[in-house]
Amino acid sequence: MEYQKAAELNGLCNVDSKKVAVQHKNEISRKEAEDESRLPALEAAYTTILRGLGENTDRQGLLKTPLRAAKAMQFLTKGYHETIYDVLNDAIFDEDHEELVIVKDIDMFSLCEHHLVPFFGKVHIGYLPSKKVVGLSKLARIVEIYSRRLQVQERLTKQIAMAISEALHHMCMVMRGVQKMNSRTVTSAMLGVFREDPKAREEFLCVYSQTGQ
Repeated sequence: MEYQKAAELNGLCNVDSKKVAVQHKNEISRKEAEDESRLPALEAAYTTILRGLGENTDRQGLLKTPLRAAKAMQFLTKGYHETIYDVLNDAIFDEDHEELVIVKDIDMFSLCEHHLVPFFGKVHIGYLPSKKVVGLSKLARIVEIYSRRLQVQERLTKQIAMAISEALHHMCMVMRGVQKMNSRTVTSAMLGVFREDPKAREEFLCVYSQTGQ
């Protein structure tokens, strides 16, 4: 009887997993269809921009440039169509670990919302797991979700911190970044114990500095 119940429960879990997979696939298809439907308007906009610059959009080198530029802009802003739940995929694990975890040097590339020019750098994340850890590759994907939008550095930092906190049910975390290359501009966002406890904050900054910036 117990075996039968276990089998039934396993069957239900499998069915639920399949439903989630199908829903996710349908959502991806819907977003792709939306992007496809918006391409002509974006292509026309880039054609207008090129002509406004005095270019001849009928010359060979520019014939497909508006379409390529439209597709590139959709790719560079694809974060608008993604959420943390799209990428986590249950990659949060129960683990008997409560010590500080630091993930450094996550590459970040974004577009400044003021002039649509790129800015890039490194993101560094530290968190206290509270017996829940997230797959390290997923942290990089969360960074990508929010960097693939029109951004300013300060908001990007806070959005990444809040997203990871939400994913792990309001854990305590701190972000040291984003760091713009060469200019060395640094922004940070601190939540939970890192905001309230100077010693916890000092531990993160100490370990961070010892491993090199």
